[in-house]
Amino acid sequence: MSFVLRTRALRARHLAVKPLRSGVTQVRGLQTDADKSSPAESLPESGSATFKVNLPGDSFHSYRCDVPDPEIEISKDGLVDMYHKMVQMRRMEQAADALYKQKLIRGFCHLAIGQEAISVGMEKAMTPDDRVITAYRCHTFAVMRGGTIKGVLAELMGRQAGMSHGKGGSMHIFTPSFFGGNGIVGAQVPVGTGIAFAQKYLNKPSVTFALYGDGASNQGQVFESYNMAKLWNLPVVFSCENNKYGMGTSAERAAMNTSFFTRGDQIPGLQVNGMDILAVLRAAQWAKEWTVSGKGPLVMEFVTYRYGGHSMSDPGTTYRTREEIQQVRSKSDAIAGLRRYILEWGVTDEDSLKAIDKSAKEEVDHAVEEAKQSPHPDLKDFWTDIYVSGRPNLSFSV
Repeated sequence: MSFVLRTRALRARHLAVKPLRSGVTQVRGLQTDADKSSPAESLPESGSATFKVNLPGDSFHSYRCDVPDPEIEISKDGLVDMYHKMVQMRRMEQAADALYKQKLIRGFCHLAIGQEAISVGMEKAMTPDDRVITAYRCHTFAVMRGGTIKGVLAELMGRQAGMSHGKGGSMHIFTPSFFGGNGIVGAQVPVGTGIAFAQKYLNKPSVTFALYGDGASNQGQVFESYNMAKLWNLPVVFSCENNKYGMGTSAERAAMNTSFFTRGDQIPGLQVNGMDILAVLRAAQWAKEWTVSGKGPLVMEFVTYRYGGHSMSDPGTTYRTREEIQQVRSKSDAIAGLRRYILEWGVTDEDSLKAIDKSAKEEVDHAVEEAKQSPHPDLKDFWTDIYVSGRPNLSFSV
């Protein structure tokens, strides 16, 4: 048999045994349930005292490196704080959904409902000196990195109270430690690489998390960034939020290699259960330690899921079934998983969590009303924020 014919035969055999679509709640054996961690010891009385928690051993898969120790330390206060923030972020995104349907938000709007564990869990592992850059599904990261719910919602509505004064919209929101919100698919990855270069140049013991989706993972600029980062051993964590679909195309239909954490060639990689916030937190801690210690870049893949469509213009049900979405909601919802931890471990009671839920709703409702009261930018505002005022500051710090 010729080489060509043999290759075709092997390829046909491979395609015959490999399904086009992988399972929803299990990806290559990775644990993606949200509530399978357990305390390794009795919980302390004090809310601020830490205790150890064991994560399932299959919370991580690694490439060219060892997996993190599946034990994490957390406090009862820390668990409640993360729960509060995740509920806030979901309420904020749900409010954005409603405002869009009321035509108070126009244009592009990409929501992260279902993926809240990633932004909240990562933030718990970071300091203000660390940097984050992402694509257009950015609202929760903007709040976690120092923004406000009002500032995000006002920006989405194009109001002066917005974080970019109503001139940037959904995809262009920034803080001193958050570099967007970027609308071009994959373009934030080389920018994040440059931010990490500046951190290394300035000898800062900090890290840049450059996030992108599985849909952007085939971009050439992503691989160029990998190459430069490894050449210079930059403190950057290339973080792929794999929510299984790039717009309306499943990852398996778009990518030859869907093990995105292995795509860095010489760069080590880590695949993470993105639905368990404790796994996200542990992975982010480990990734920061890796890069700041001088070991160079890392490729990290968070396996997660979005409940809504790619954007508000996508119903999200033409390329997947409602049953698939409901299956993830019922088995792997990040907020429900953390809620279960809190209640089963005796961190606090049901009434306290209901009070948090109510408080988060009120906070977001108040932010919506305040954002609505803010005026649209004046015509003169369109000539501002174009250049940095005064002489160039060549010592600008990242």
